[in-house]
Amino acid sequence: MALGIIVSLITVSTGFGSKKAIKERLADFSGHITVKSTRSNSSYNTSVLDNQGLSIKKIQEIPDVETVQKYAMVTGIMRNQHNFAGIIFKGVGKDFDSLRFKKFLIAGTSPKVTEVGYYNGVTISQKIANDLHLKVNDSIVTVFSKADQKPIYRNFQVVGIYRTDIKMIDDQFVLGGINHVRKIQDMKPDEIGGLDIFLKNVNDIDSDFPEIEKLIGYKNYAEKATEKFPQITDWISIFDTNIALIIIIMLIVVVINIIMVLLILIIERTNSIGLLKTLGASNSQIRATFINYTLIIMIPGLLYGNAIGLGLILIQKFFGVIKLNPENYYVSTVPVDLNPIAIISISVGILFISGLALIVPSYLISKISPVKAIKYN
Repeated sequence: MALGIIVSLITVSTGFGSKKAIKERLADFSGHITVKSTRSNSSYNTSVLDNQGLSIKKIQEIPDVETVQKYAMVTGIMRNQHNFAGIIFKGVGKDFDSLRFKKFLIAGTSPKVTEVGYYNGVTISQKIANDLHLKVNDSIVTVFSKADQKPIYRNFQVVGIYRTDIKMIDDQFVLGGINHVRKIQDMKPDEIGGLDIFLKNVNDIDSDFPEIEKLIGYKNYAEKATEKFPQITDWISIFDTNIALIIIIMLIVVVINIIMVLLILIIERTNSIGLLKTLGASNSQIRATFINYTLIIMIPGLLYGNAIGLGLILIQKFFGVIKLNPENYYVSTVPVDLNPIAIISISVGILFISGLALIVPSYLISKISPVKAIKYN
């Protein structure tokens, strides 16, 4: 019983924790919901966001929306004497949520864009920094190419280094000033390539998406954070199957063991059963007594299982003992989610299902003859 509780608690907390952590990382970097022009399609070079039907103010007034920030993107190549790297330059504005981004920083600062002139600082990923042998305050040349035009060169200073542990982001994205992208893409000073919409709760993406979609205009489209990288979304969905499978297996093991306990109790108390029947006790009364007693035997296992399971989960939550390879798992430590409802549901569910499972084998009591039972040794 204790082992079943421990395995179930760890499975649910790490499974839900991993799903939540990966979703939050995706959303906190590029917005829970992103708005782009339909002309951008799947290209990383964003087209100008159409203003017809777009109401940023109304989007900001939605209760679940925390912040809205504008951006524009263009592809380029960073190069120096050591190496080169293909990048996606994401230009952000003065409304950039640096506090939200702070959790990803491992050195330096996030972009501090005022949109006055050209901000020459960039925040790059640790992967790009390692490939180009860059550190904070180093300079780096970036080349942007345009069709039928000469390449455009920009010299940037590295002001920060970040790491999200999500390979598709860390391999490509560089954050800088939006005015550089406007200049390269021939955009007007007030034009933008898209909106990053951040919600107060990552779990509200699906419920808030239709409402936001009504406020963006028919020439723009909205995209959920979980839809930007479908391979990650597909990988996350596997957690639900694994969680259900492991809990079912543990539940079967617990039920089989508790049925064996009941059968042993019936065999050991055959004389008592016969005596109770002689005194006038009905089969249903005796069955209820044995079922209740068997369930009481389970309680210490429930308590020990919860104590050990929660203890292990708390150790992992605060100390991050178990590490992971972020290239495979998108997180560097095993994340856990202490959901009180899930924790209580596991114990109550196992106790309830075990009680139901004991009903059928308890009918063995009705087959016991009082005369033969009293003689039984």
